Amino acid sequence: MKKKHVIPMAVLSSALLMGTVAPTQTHAISENASPNAHAQIQQKSVHKDHDNRPIFVQEKQKEQYTKANENSAKAHLNKNKDRFKMADPERSLGNATVTKDELGMTHVKLQQEKNGVPVEGHQVVVHYDKENKVQAVNGQFNEAVEQEDLSTNASLSETSGLEIARESVDAPEQLVELPTSTLVIYPFQDENYLAYKVNVNFLGEDPGNWFVYVDANTGKVIDKYNALMHADGYQSSKGSGTGVLGDHRNLHITHSNEKGVEANGTDFYLYDQSHENLDGIYTYDAQNSWDYSALPGKLFTSPNASFHDDYEKPAVDAHYNSEKVYEYYLEEHDRNSIDGEGMAIKSTVHYGVDYNNAFWNGRQMTYGDGDGEFFIPLSAGLDVAAHEMAHGVTTYSAGLKYRFQSGALNEAFSDIFGALVDEEDWEIGEDIMGGDAVASGRTSLRSLSDPSKYPVGAKYAPYGDGNGMYPSHMDEYYDLPLNLDNGGVHINSSIINHAAYITGEQIGKDKLGQIYYRALTVYLQPESDFSHARQSVIQSAVDLYGENSEEAQATEDGFNQVGITE
Repeated sequence: MKKKHVIPMAVLSSALLMGTVAPTQTHAISENASPNAHAQIQQKSVHKDHDNRPIFVQEKQKEQYTKANENSAKAHLNKNKDRFKMADPERSLGNATVTKDELGMTHVKLQQEKNGVPVEGHQVVVHYDKENKVQAVNGQFNEAVEQEDLSTNASLSETSGLEIARESVDAPEQLVELPTSTLVIYPFQDENYLAYKVNVNFLGEDPGNWFVYVDANTGKVIDKYNALMHADGYQSSKGSGTGVLGDHRNLHITHSNEKGVEANGTDFYLYDQSHENLDGIYTYDAQNSWDYSALPGKLFTSPNASFHDDYEKPAVDAHYNSEKVYEYYLEEHDRNSIDGEGMAIKSTVHYGVDYNNAFWNGRQMTYGDGDGEFFIPLSAGLDVAAHEMAHGVTTYSAGLKYRFQSGALNEAFSDIFGALVDEEDWEIGEDIMGGDAVASGRTSLRSLSDPSKYPVGAKYAPYGDGNGMYPSHMDEYYDLPLNLDNGGVHINSSIINHAAYITGEQIGKDKLGQIYYRALTVYLQPESDFSHARQSVIQSAVDLYGENSEEAQATEDGFNQVGITE
């Protein structure tokens, strides 16, 4: 059988080449801020001027409150409602989620609502310092939804909405789990819809983690996107293995003593239960099946504690790399697993046949074996594992939607954390390239230090400045439609990647990681654009190191040098 070839631009689905999707961005209402040209182009095609306003305001006269809570946050917004362009914050914003971080700052997040129905992707966050003084306000607020006489009574049943969503994505009969449905207000293409937001998740040769928005009155599919992100009885034991590239790996595994006629005695599993308050690290075997119902597959097992044969090598790397990424987030950011609360970390290897991809499907990492020519088994890359798991961290923090600039940010943060966890260089995927790829000059998937060393696909080139290479500056931005790379999520991400590289070269990877992690988990919102990312990342540097610090200046310089100047 002829082996499949997948060019790099279509690799690592929602992992390294796919992600999440979102309506395009509109202009910022922060003081002295104006949109860049590309954001304006996208805005005209998607939103009205008064829809979906990204907010990022640094308060110059910092008001102090007795407590940092929902009441004081709404009081602050109400007092300044003309500045924030909110007619009635008390009515338009729902219950608050209040968190306190390691700097002593308190963050009060308020969901925009209409008659108790959430407005998709629209939240406002009020940030307080240790003395309960308001430092900044950011988020998204939709004036049109607040002002319109929009009914929130659905005439279509939820069951009908679920069935329409399933049919619209050709979902198989057997799903990973039952679809979920939430009634929301969905602003999209100059209209505000009452819609069922349906999540349909399935696996197989063409897996999907679809979000479908079904008009709750007419049954029409308003919008949809694939958010698949492409990259007891057990006792703890220690084992060893050999990775795809021949590296020796010390492994945390488990074993069990089976009893019964067909038992083999002691079996050893790639299941790590050695970490306190973590639900475990599991590595599974899909046994080269495309069957969506097979995932996560069979827990990888061996009759001994040594995993050294060729078939076991991809599993050894997946298991080892998962633990390394887990340790990075725990040690550097005090984050316990992908969701921050100790969720199990699951990986599956040997997915499909000659599968040139890896992905995060919202629940686990899955790795193909590659075709042996363009890619070797994709679990061999520590940065690939870090990229995929960073998609999970984004899912449980900023929730960046996977289209246009918010999707490019989603991809960029995965690449950036891939390069931070794999400290050796600023390349992504250098360890998974096959012989044919290397011979052709493709020694990695993407480069943060020199994005333009690699060409984009031929179908994307006409939408750029003509050079056909990955962009490192907004002058080279690709104004892609949604049906190509979800509006450029993998291509335009290289601009943010390069900004991070410029900053990292000045202050080091450790400080860069602290700054970008804070931006991702504190300030960024589902529909953040590049301008909002600049504000969020710089604000994070100020929070951590001070307003005129070397770190804050280096962070600003990174964005300036790639043309994101406001």
